[in-house]
Order: sequence, then C-alpha cells, then structure tokens
Amino acid sequence: MIDVANAPLSEQVAELERLLGASDIVPRLLDLVAPVQLPNWYLGAGAVSQTVWNLFHGFDPDDGIRDYDIVYFDPDVSPDREQSIEYEVTRAVGPLGVQLDVKNQARVHLWYADRFGKPVEPYESCEQAIRTWPSTASCIGVRRTATDAFVVCAPHGLHDLFAMVVRPNKTLVREAVFRDKSARWQARWPKLRVLEW
Repeated sequence: MIDVANAPLSEQVAELERLLGASDIVPRLLDLVAPVQLPNWYLGAGAVSQTVWNLFHGFDPDDGIRDYDIVYFDPDVSPDREQSIEYEVTRAVGPLGVQLDVKNQARVHLWYADRFGKPVEPYESCEQAIRTWPSTASCIGVRRTATDAFVVCAPHGLHDLFAMVVRPNKTLVREAVFRDKSARWQARWPKLRVLEW
C-alpha cells in the first residue's frame, strides 16, 4: 500500500480517480456534464474532498454530500447566460437527482462582496478561482474531457486531501468562516486534522 499523501503527483491523480470512481454519483456526473461542453469547467470542492474523506472513514462515498459544485469560466458574465447554463447542466444531470451549485467563476467579483463582505478582483480563469477556496484540501477540481481523460486542478497539491489535513487557505476566507466550516467537517470526519488559523 502506497503512502498516497506523499506519493508522486501521477500516483496521487490515479488514486484520486480510483477513489472518486467508487462513488455512485461522481463518475456519472462527470460523464453527463462533459457533453455540455462548458468552457473551462470542473466539479470541485466538497464533491471531491468529502467523497475521499467518506471513503477514508469507512462511510459510503456519497454520504452527506449536500450539493455538487460545477464551476466554469465564461467571459459572458450576464445573469441570463449563467442561468441558461445552469438550466442546461441541471437538465443534463437530472437523472442523478442531486443538488447542483453551478457558478460562472468569471462573475464571482460581481456578487462576492455582498455575500461575504470582502471584494475580490475578477478571476482570469477557473483555475485561479479554485486556488482561492477556503482550505487547501478542498481547492481541487476534476473533469473528464471529450476523449475521456481525467483532468485534475489542484493548485495546492493533493497532499492535504490524502493526509486529511484541513489547512486554512487565507487568500479569501475569513477566520470565522474557516473555523465554522472546519468544525463542521471535523464533527463529520473525526480523523481530520484541522490546523490553526
């Protein structure tokens, strides 16, 4: 058995694909979203980290995952365009019966300050947006290409995910939000090691 947290990146990516493949939802969701051909898209955040943590705790891989975040980057930042894409993705994934959160990362700067009390500069890519998510273990996105290749965006690497380390990513998240989120995670997955702010 390899120490996947410290393995070479290629082995970590292969292990992540294998673990996510144990889910009844994630592989099918990736297969259903790929044909929609969203620009620069990923399935990310809790859908990835929580699936892995469920498996590491002996839980069903899909247990307790409230929604599945689909992020993409479209220079058209009109609300109508985002709603149209959300409808298209929701319709494509409809057979799975899961809750989706579909967001154009090119629009985040337009609403982030109202929702979280802190302005952000416009992102230039989906990958840049993923880099700013609240913990390094959840700054991960995955997708399938048209040729069925498994693509991973993990700007902070995969070590913390596999080591079950919850490290604050202070780029955007406020301390109170991180503490609340990490406390909920640790109550759900007690083997997690939450690092101090």
